[in-house]
Amino acid sequence: MQTDTDPTPLEAGLYIVATPIGNLGDITVRAMDVLARCDGIACEDTRVTHKLMRHLGISKPLWRYDDHSAPNDRARLVDSMRERAVALVSDAGTPLVSDPGYRLAIDARAAGIPVTSLPGPNAPVTALTLSGLPNDRFLFAGFLPSKDKARRDVLEELGTVRTTLVFFETAPRLGKSLAAIEQVLPGREVAVARELTKLHEECRTGTASELAEYYAAHPPKGEIVLLVGPPPEEAPDASNADAMLREALETMKASQAAGQVAKATGLDRKELYARAMEIRGE
Repeated sequence: MQTDTDPTPLEAGLYIVATPIGNLGDITVRAMDVLARCDGIACEDTRVTHKLMRHLGISKPLWRYDDHSAPNDRARLVDSMRERAVALVSDAGTPLVSDPGYRLAIDARAAGIPVTSLPGPNAPVTALTLSGLPNDRFLFAGFLPSKDKARRDVLEELGTVRTTLVFFETAPRLGKSLAAIEQVLPGREVAVARELTKLHEECRTGTASELAEYYAAHPPKGEIVLLVGPPPEEAPDASNADAMLREALETMKASQAAGQVAKATGLDRKELYARAMEIRGE
């Protein structure tokens, strides 16, 4: 893929560039422009990034940078950003989101290096939009722990949060994670999204036990995003509705009292109005 780019050199600094999570067609025009104009690319795996660059028809120096890089390697990279434009990419998706780069970005900011982030492909959000689970609020919690107790502890801690939970997971550990979800958060709606944006993309929903049974018979492959629906809505508290109605009727009309109590409890307004009229007639 060849693209026309602005020949003007980029200003020195760190450019955080999101790359495709599967389908190479998801690369943004702005990302291609920055990768073509930068002085070099810090990447998680040079082999993976080389394939992307070859697809884009771009040739740039590639410098390996991951969470195992030594502090002095990071310091040299930050120092180079004073005079060079350095792009940071991960193997897939948005860098720093459960990927290498957090320390590099922090050190660059501390050193007064300009940092620019280019939005783009993001596996948690893609999975969330596919899942059909509530998405007005969500909590991304990275990878679940590999140890059984630690995994259960995290699920117990986050399970009370009234939002959809989003995790990364590996194929070999999926079964154990689904079993833990069934144990700690039984009955929750769960989604398994895998191979996102690729030819064999899949997003399967059900209870944790249903999904565990399916994937035991059909071992999964590829990268996985695991989503857990929020806790069920609590049933409206009708136990003290009469007391609330009686108190409201001291200063309000029956219709107003019913409306106030309905708003407070979530109970049906018409039924509350009928009960208010009964109380008035007592």
